[in-house]
Amino acid sequence: MTDAITVYHNPGCSKSRRLVEILAESAVPFELYHYLEERPDVDELRRVMSCLGYDDPRRMIRTKELAAVSGADLDSADADHLLKAMAQHPELIERPIVIRAGAAAGRSKAIGSSSSPYRP
Repeated sequence: MTDAITVYHNPGCSKSRRLVEILAESAVPFELYHYLEERPDVDELRRVMSCLGYDDPRRMIRTKELAAVSGADLDSADADHLLKAMAQHPELIERPIVIRAGAAAGRSKAIGSSSSPYRP
């Protein structure tokens, strides 16, 4: 299993930009996945959700934008509907997401303290 770091990156997000700065300063190699351009499909989103240890896509979705962008109702939509909405509207993905060695951290842990396993 590779120890490479992949960052689901949105250059318009200050937290995502800060994470990229931290990684660049550390000189640890990492790859950027520009998910707004590359648009992950439902299977990729399921893989990321699994790496995050989530069983519900609501934990990786920007809930305030959901109804406005996709028309979905967070409370009544099932997981498949939410994943399809995120695949069609990747701006709904809560970022940044860091994947390393098959494990992942979402927004709250991705930039965490110096003891975070996701920091170089």
